[in-house]
Amino acid sequence: ELSSCSRDRIGGMAENSSDFSGSGCRRCSVLSPGERAQMPGIGDSKWVRLNVGGTYFLTTRQTLCRDSKSFLYRLCQADPDLDSDKDETGAYLIDRDPTYFGPVLNYLRHGKLVLNKDLAEEGVLEEAEFYNITSLIKLTKDKIRERDCRTSQVPVKHVYRVLQCQEEELTQMVSTMSDGWKFEQLVSIGSSYNYGNEDQAEFLCVVSKELHNQSYGTSSEPSEKAKILQERGSRM
Repeated sequence: ELSSCSRDRIGGMAENSSDFSGSGCRRCSVLSPGERAQMPGIGDSKWVRLNVGGTYFLTTRQTLCRDSKSFLYRLCQADPDLDSDKDETGAYLIDRDPTYFGPVLNYLRHGKLVLNKDLAEEGVLEEAEFYNITSLIKLTKDKIRERDCRTSQVPVKHVYRVLQCQEEELTQMVSTMSDGWKFEQLVSIGSSYNYGNEDQAEFLCVVSKELHNQSYGTSSEPSEKAKILQERGSRM
């Protein structure tokens, strides 16, 4: 709000005091350079307004100039080789994802990469590479490597099955196992029967397979029945 003296000086040239544009008071155009510099948001302000993918961000030139080789630094320096447009409010237009620009901007503010649980490091890396923020690129790649390393260290789990077979079927069953199934243990159940003129024994064959998808809800440990049968076979 201008003082009464200021209104007197420009009263003949000013419009109604309630007539403001989206970026400030229209009457500011008739103020002297000194008066403009004293008004917030006018002239070479330290504040910069960005329109990233339709979302507005307000930050300081100091923040955007953290990395002297970045796109944002060049934007603040009005680099003639940088083709940058502004919208009707005077905000710089940047056609990028605003969801991931937030973490990038916060990194420039305090030097830490903070992500919500629904955001991926790969998304930040894409933006860091676009804005050419070298320290953030390195940091994000390190975090991706750490995450992948933790994932790879998860113990491998297995699902087990117990198959009953006759003695003459053993060779064929073991040789025809496929789809990732592996032979684990052969358990004699101690029973036999007469098949034609020969006695045939019966066995339980324990097989296993790596469990890659936990969503199926299959137990990764041997069932109680399988454990009992294995113990029984080991005592024979």
